[in-house]
Amino acid sequence: MLGTHDLALFGATVLVLNATPGVDMAYTVASTLRGGWRQGVAAAIGIMAGCVLHTLAAAFGLAALLATSAEAFTAVKLVGAAYLLYVAWGMARAGLRQASAQAEVTAPPSLWRTARQGFFTNALNPKVALFFLALLPQFIDTAAPDKTLAFLFLGAWFITQGLLFMLALIALVVPLRRARPRPWVGRGLNLGGAGLFTALAAKLALTKP
Repeated sequence: MLGTHDLALFGATVLVLNATPGVDMAYTVASTLRGGWRQGVAAAIGIMAGCVLHTLAAAFGLAALLATSAEAFTAVKLVGAAYLLYVAWGMARAGLRQASAQAEVTAPPSLWRTARQGFFTNALNPKVALFFLALLPQFIDTAAPDKTLAFLFLGAWFITQGLLFMLALIALVVPLRRARPRPWVGRGLNLGGAGLFTALAAKLALTKP
């Protein structure tokens, strides 16, 4: 279809990748636990918007720059790590507030802000760009009449399947939020999320091209 092949294998590969814990999954789960299914869906939509950007970059050759230029890779990597630290700092501030202000602290951010953060956590991760550039060509025929169209088709498949996986994940996580009995759990989630995103930022910053 559209110059692609082994689509069943591609779908299975995407499923495995979606199920592998990482920044996107962590952000979606954290957003759902803090604000319910609406926040989780907003995070997932933002993340998938980042995947749209990576698909377009791979389709039109921009991601190749990250694969060939160590300077470009380092620049994007450091910006992405800095943004993860910014998210971690916001969560840490919420978790360290006094218990008397807990109601204000646990109030979730706007859906737009959650989606925007999800977009940047994905878009500013050069590993995702390189993944798209490395994975998608493996399922495109060498004789494909329009390789750009094939890239876009596979990218759309990845995004659709990824969004469905995120929605299923959100549905599984929502009951856990409803079961939280005490306000201090919210503070713990914020502090734990801050630590997790700090660790992910460090891991991203130390990634080599």
